[in-house]
Amino acid sequence: MATRYLRRYEDRDRMNHWLIALLFVLAGLSGLAFFHPSLYFFSGLFGGGVWTRILHPFFGVAMVLAFAVMFFRLWRENVFVPVDREWMAKSGDMLRGDKAALPPVGKYNAGQKGVFWLMSVCLVVLLVTGVMFWQPWFANSFPILLRRIAVVLHAASAVALVLGVIMHVYAAIWVKGTVRAMTRGTVTEAWARQNHALWHREMTGKQ
Repeated sequence: MATRYLRRYEDRDRMNHWLIALLFVLAGLSGLAFFHPSLYFFSGLFGGGVWTRILHPFFGVAMVLAFAVMFFRLWRENVFVPVDREWMAKSGDMLRGDKAALPPVGKYNAGQKGVFWLMSVCLVVLLVTGVMFWQPWFANSFPILLRRIAVVLHAASAVALVLGVIMHVYAAIWVKGTVRAMTRGTVTEAWARQNHALWHREMTGKQ
């Protein structure tokens, strides 16, 4: 019997996803160069300290803009619903390898929604705080105390964003068949039925 596939992501969504991933790596590595002296060697990837300082905010702004496109396309599907509380309550069983107790969910489960909103908040904070100490364009418009607070919040948000991305990547690899959704745009019916039963029902009309 031939394997049947469901379309999970359009080509434009996948292209935007990988653009965000590329910009995240570029912004992350260039930012790490200034996070701690021991990481300054990353600046060599961008032509030295001066070019790294120039390019980093542009990488960040480009990433925020690309994510904004994703946000406005996906935010409705990431709104929390009552079933998400039950999913979170049973998530411990899932981590122990027992998915049987998990309630059926739509296109995204509570964990995926949490990562989505974490990334959204972190990117807003990174954008606002980054502008506040972006030399030479905007920094002089803000008092030194606000700029210092902005630097701390910027670093904290960057750490939270990196942790969120790590969770996102780990979950994609851990749940077999998930990576295919962002490389080919499709998933098998069996994958959809097991991991996102309500979405599978919506897409196929099958109970």
